[in-house]
Amino acid sequence: MATKSATPPTTTKADLHTASTSPASKAKPVPAPKKVPRTLAGQAAPIDDDARKALLTQYEAAIKLVYASKFDKAHEIFIKLLPDAPPDIAPSIRMYIATCDAEIAKGAASFANPEERYDYAVSLLNHGHYEDAREHFEAILKGNRSADYAFYGMALLAAMTCDSPRCIEHLTEAIRLNPQNRTQARLDSDFEAVADDPSFTELLYPEPQV
Repeated sequence: MATKSATPPTTTKADLHTASTSPASKAKPVPAPKKVPRTLAGQAAPIDDDARKALLTQYEAAIKLVYASKFDKAHEIFIKLLPDAPPDIAPSIRMYIATCDAEIAKGAASFANPEERYDYAVSLLNHGHYEDAREHFEAILKGNRSADYAFYGMALLAAMTCDSPRCIEHLTEAIRLNPQNRTQARLDSDFEAVADDPSFTELLYPEPQV
């Protein structure tokens, strides 16, 4: 006797609608991974509060100073940041502090004498690196307040940055320490920016004493 073949169940439109709207059939969207800010050192550093943001801002500013060869200023910032630095940044700060220490020591040993340092400062001045030149002039004066040439350099710097009062102040001291600086200043074209100041003229061409 023949057996009846099994008849497949009929799928109705209602069944299709139910299947398509069932919770199990809906594909859940996969959230995109969050981008994590990265520091200049290349390590991921999620910013979670204002204090951390401020620390990172100073940290990256100090790194830029390192790349600009401003090791003294960078060193000061790193030293201040280290006590409050989080574990993911502290090792990098220590590394930069060591780098700054090495470069500062190298710089201090690179000048055989203050006069050589003065020549270097003047070269910086001539290339428009005014603040770097100022640091070297001040370093010379820190070691010797009688270094008339350093005061003369500071006067040049002030003249080139159109600071007439400071120029006259520093040049007055340079002339007091070494009167020959008056003659040199008369011939120095770098003082052109302040040449029209009456006080500058009086300093270079004082009235003869009766």
